[in-house]
Amino acid sequence: MKRLIGWFFPSMKVLLGLMFFLAVLSMGERMMNVDGDLGRHLTIGNFILDTGWIPNRDVFSHTMAGEVLTPHEWMAQVVFALMERWFGLAGVVWLCALMVALTVMLVFRLSWERSGGWLSSLLVTLLAMAASSLHWLTRPHLFTFLFLAIWLKGLEDLFQRKRYGLLVLPVLMLIWANTHGAFLAGFVVWVVYGVGILWRTWVEKTPFTSLSGVFRDWFWVGGLSLIASLLNPSGVDLWKTSVGYVRNAYLVGHTAEYLSPDFHTPGAFPFLLMVLGILGVWGISHQKPRVDEVLLVSLWIAMALYSARNIPLFAVVSAPVLAKSIHTAFQEWAESVPWFKKLRDLDLRMHAVDSKAGGWVTFLLIVVFMAWTARAGLIPARFQSEVFPVRAMDWLEAHPQEGNVFNYFPWGGYILYRAFPDIRVFIDGQTDFYGEALTREYEQVITLQDGWKDVLDKYRVQWALMPESSMLSKALERELNWEVVYRDQVSVILHCQP
Repeated sequence: MKRLIGWFFPSMKVLLGLMFFLAVLSMGERMMNVDGDLGRHLTIGNFILDTGWIPNRDVFSHTMAGEVLTPHEWMAQVVFALMERWFGLAGVVWLCALMVALTVMLVFRLSWERSGGWLSSLLVTLLAMAASSLHWLTRPHLFTFLFLAIWLKGLEDLFQRKRYGLLVLPVLMLIWANTHGAFLAGFVVWVVYGVGILWRTWVEKTPFTSLSGVFRDWFWVGGLSLIASLLNPSGVDLWKTSVGYVRNAYLVGHTAEYLSPDFHTPGAFPFLLMVLGILGVWGISHQKPRVDEVLLVSLWIAMALYSARNIPLFAVVSAPVLAKSIHTAFQEWAESVPWFKKLRDLDLRMHAVDSKAGGWVTFLLIVVFMAWTARAGLIPARFQSEVFPVRAMDWLEAHPQEGNVFNYFPWGGYILYRAFPDIRVFIDGQTDFYGEALTREYEQVITLQDGWKDVLDKYRVQWALMPESSMLSKALERELNWEVVYRDQVSVILHCQP
């Protein structure tokens, strides 16, 4: 009976997973409409399913047609497309909610295992998820959040001489490298763990014989994972693309999520609290953290300060370290402060109760039930007509335009989703492919810089789909006498006169 109760009665880990699973489902439509990348991902995924070919040459634009394309997210795109085919757009939301839920549960488990503190793990997990939520979007990078948590678990277990990671982590890297370009984060963490082993040997004078097994496992995991990362449609070019984009100052500077966090906005506050919490607890605690923990957290703080895109990864990596530090300080304070002693007693009781609970059956039942609701169309999931040119694309289905299009950058993915292969875009959100040159030309046109008309001539643009209030749409109509063939409150379609 106790075992049966354990199957159904949710532990805190499962409760947190369910809470965030339902939260993401409730805001899934908003996540879909923050940017237009989901449309491109679905288009490529469906293209792969229909043709059986992972495209390594561009077939989605008329500006870069035939150019070498690095399909660094093809596996995630296929999964997204399958979810849409089986469950509609709500299926993509369901999948994203499930990935967030699994990440939450892993972060809580890692924090609890590292710290031994139930209350500190709960507090830090909630804070970490609040910090990461600023980048919860229906895009493949959610796979990276989950895979990074699994990667951390595997590496940490290697230190405990649990050697399953020798097989699991290279297989994970094989999937990760074909799912999202941020697989590089796994190697960053791996290197830091290696530096920690060497530090303990050379500086702390720990006998190498006691660490030789750990070092050997660490080395083999990295080597096999490196080989696994090369097993992708582009081989070593996958690494060149991932590293090359980050090194391009223009593209990074013109991509909002790559900019530094804005601490004047509430969304950055949880990240700031995590940083201050780590620095504060390290400063007052008598127990020093491991050197690899210091290096890991310091590195990801720097990366998150450089680019807000890295904040969720910082949250996943730092949560177990922060939980351990808080619990250590908490134990020290409990010896002299009565109030903390009561909290310590509560922590021990919750630890004992929660360790007997499971709740996996309850979790699975709810997840499966919500999949049914997604298929039944009960979960809101649509591209909003206030954000995307939904009505304009409806009109284009009945009134197709001839020639090449110039489109608004954030709408490129949605246009592909609605009209590929009949319409091939000028540009869309995959700036790592389109590169600096074309992105500059796009900016030249929409801002009406000198030579903007030459760019349209260069690419033989015959019609445009732009926001109704854009400078370009007004200039095309007034200066070039392009004909307005469709207009609504969101978008306008103009066609050049013969």
